[in-house]
Amino acid sequence: MCVIKLKFCDKERQNVLKLVIDDRVVLHHNAIKYIDPNNNSGINHLRGAYYWVSINAHTQQVYVGIGEPRLETAIYQYNLKSGHKSFLESLSHLEYESSTNIFKILKDPVTRNIPLLIKNTNELTMKDIALSSFMPKSNLSLISQKLYDCISGENFVLDDADFPDFTNAIEHSISTPGLWCNKTLQSKSHEFNPDKPNNKETYLRITLGENNGESPGIPYVMEIWPPKHYSPIHSHANSSAIIRVLHGSIHVRLYPFLCTEKDSARPFGTADFNENDITWLSPTLNQTHQLINNKEKQTCITIQCYMYEDDNKKHYDFFDFLDEDGHKQQYEPDSDMDFLSFKEIIRTEWKQYKKIKRVFSKYIFGL
Repeated sequence: MCVIKLKFCDKERQNVLKLVIDDRVVLHHNAIKYIDPNNNSGINHLRGAYYWVSINAHTQQVYVGIGEPRLETAIYQYNLKSGHKSFLESLSHLEYESSTNIFKILKDPVTRNIPLLIKNTNELTMKDIALSSFMPKSNLSLISQKLYDCISGENFVLDDADFPDFTNAIEHSISTPGLWCNKTLQSKSHEFNPDKPNNKETYLRITLGENNGESPGIPYVMEIWPPKHYSPIHSHANSSAIIRVLHGSIHVRLYPFLCTEKDSARPFGTADFNENDITWLSPTLNQTHQLINNKEKQTCITIQCYMYEDDNKKHYDFFDFLDEDGHKQQYEPDSDMDFLSFKEIIRTEWKQYKKIKRVFSKYIFGL
């Protein structure tokens, strides 16, 4: 059976905190075992699982979890008795067996649930900060702040003076056989499962700008989600991202990790985002999700922005996703059409529809 053993030590290797994860999680210090009575799990045998440990010297708390480092994925918690602050602060070295891979060491401990909605500085209240109800824009990475600033403005809208009926025209193109959106969606039914076409597991990707090598695919993507359509469960190449709902609403299922099995890991949380809501992804948080438009009639349109952090030297260019059989596949973020060309096609379709409608109305009333 797989067992994870970690030793957190001071530089003289005299103060030692031992952590063992097998069928349960046990913490050891000075021959004392610290057992969480609510802990009933340890090693997770689902493929893709990884583990995190949070040591908070200030609160003298230790957490252990599976997948993304957050309270929602914690499986073990122990509050050490007062007087351990100096001991925990002295821990500066980590010892582990050769079979254990350490992915990353993070500076901040896990302390409270992480808000998904972003608020800008002039929107935040004192209560928002006290309750940690929203993610302050200034708490995002500089890369995420850059993306946020590009798409959060009041003029970043679909229905502008140039085309005030843009959203209605997109809805019309989706629902009308033979028009561009309808035809393109049908052609994508094999995109994620070539042998098992699924018309509902489709959405449109309309790109803005060019790929400058700083993101998986073109960094700015308008995604169009018809009613009851959804994505596969997927991750985001360890990139940072900002997502804003431009029209309608989208339902999100959040997963602790991308589990490469038919019976996948269960979502640890869900959220619904409505028009003008803005949420975020970081390399370590909110990375794996599934998007679903639960509405019966209304399309959802989002703007999604991706960029690698400056310390990301790998630049993995694929979104990994799970196919119908639970196998991990690679999806290279592509484009169904650039935004400006798409807008002109939709405008032409809409003009033709309005023209036919006027002629038809004139004919009916002429009778």
